[in-house]
Amino acid sequence: MLTIRLARHGAKKNPFYHITVAESTSPRDGRFVERLGFYSPVARNAADGLRLNLERYEYWTSVGAQPSEKVQALAKRVRRAIVPAAG
Repeated sequence: MLTIRLARHGAKKNPFYHITVAESTSPRDGRFVERLGFYSPVARNAADGLRLNLERYEYWTSVGAQPSEKVQALAKRVRRAIVPAAG
């Protein structure tokens, strides 16, 4: 089964995550199928700290990849930033 999850990179006390599609049995930072973007929780502004290719994310979820809870929340945040507020 495929999962969409975060793979940790970066230095100690300076985390940086790649958003990846990987087999659920592979290690967290190990082999992956495709890299969809990145997330940096310590970035100064939110625009620089998160980038996600929503088109590829939608594709992988449509073919059965299961996103982690954190990745779902990040995708929701990206969608909210793209769609202008109505009103």
